[in-house]
Amino acid sequence: MSGASPPRNRRDAVAASLARLAPRLPDFEAEAALARALASPGLRRAAPETAARLALVSYARHVFTEYDDLLADGYDRDSARHFVLDDLNAALAAWGAAPIPAGEAAEADEPEDDPH
Repeated sequence: MSGASPPRNRRDAVAASLARLAPRLPDFEAEAALARALASPGLRRAAPETAARLALVSYARHVFTEYDDLLADGYDRDSARHFVLDDLNAALAAWGAAPIPAGEAAEADEPEDDPH
């Protein structure tokens, strides 16, 4: 028998997806992104890979960019996402994750019911 066995629960499945998507993500950030994926009502029915990617992007956007400050200053979501895209992609690249293409910044959406 070769290869790893499939994950037994949603937490394990999302964690495995997160590890594949961002292989250099530090443990602390991985736990925070995983918690975000599991807590978000909008991600409960998403495929593990989708939940992991959206949670990773959302976590990086809110923690490693000025996104929340721009929203507080009155920028709309699409404009704020445009202005933080370089910082967001730098965080993703540092973790070994794929960047968000410039034309897709607004579409790289997090669930509407995400508290952040």
